[in-house]
Amino acid sequence: MYDRYGPPDVLRIEDVAKPAPGSGQVLVKVAATSINLSDWETLLGSPMYSRIGGLRTPARRVLGSDIAGWVDAVGPDVTRFRPGDEVYGDNLMLKGGFAEYAIAPESALAHKPAALTFAEASTIPQAGVIAHQGIAGAVAGQRVLINGAGGGSGAFAIQLAKQLGAEVIGVDNAAKLDFMRSVGADEVIDYRRQDFTRSGPYDLILDLVAHRSVFAYRRALAPGGRYRCVGGSVRALLRVLTIGSAVGLLTHRRLGVLAVKEGPAHFEPVAELCVAGDLAIHIDRTFTLDEVPQALAWVGEGHALGKVVVSVH
Repeated sequence: MYDRYGPPDVLRIEDVAKPAPGSGQVLVKVAATSINLSDWETLLGSPMYSRIGGLRTPARRVLGSDIAGWVDAVGPDVTRFRPGDEVYGDNLMLKGGFAEYAIAPESALAHKPAALTFAEASTIPQAGVIAHQGIAGAVAGQRVLINGAGGGSGAFAIQLAKQLGAEVIGVDNAAKLDFMRSVGADEVIDYRRQDFTRSGPYDLILDLVAHRSVFAYRRALAPGGRYRCVGGSVRALLRVLTIGSAVGLLTHRRLGVLAVKEGPAHFEPVAELCVAGDLAIHIDRTFTLDEVPQALAWVGEGHALGKVVVSVH
């Protein structure tokens, strides 16, 4: 739990009453929760959009949105689940995954595929969906660059782009170059040594950590190319939304922020690819519940190769 934004040491373990589900809600006995960059940002309260709902203090005292576990109880009007069901989902609105029990809306959950472990299932709902929607539209022969490709979404995105027949260039820090190659990247770039915006042109750029200027991104795109960003600084995102649209129209390129569609309809197709063996799940490390501060730091400081999971039960 935490009561103020800050580094991992603002977190503490606390015993609280077992929550009770309300109408349309499910109480999940959490087995595993994967960590996303959004958890790190909401811990720090930076960028500012991570403070939505809680400008001065956190809106939710327990982080963790990508959960997997067993249905412990259901509230009124819940029709799709009953106690004992194995479920998973992205509980982004209510969070609470770094705990033994979490309340989630019925609409956020799906039945866990039997072929996936709880840890594996927990890696998919947010990271898998970002990758799937971010790469959508790529075709064989195109050059696709993924910035931040060594993390959770990036590892999925590399594989999805390769399946579509694209040439994939992965960008991340030097410690992740070999990992990106092992996942399928054709070329890798250490962003500290090479400016990827000067190494194009690229037909599609999926930017998971946007911090550069709109004009640098435009420079890296081929005519007719597309740039999509998901995370990054507020300044970079605002520039893409405003200046980026105008610059793109004038230069026959499309620059925009990826509006990620959430929910089972979007993450279950990704899970099906994992079950079929078409998409590999890369879990870098597994931490225990009392190691959540270390787990968040591992992801937030850029060390994770793929996904990091917190094992609760």
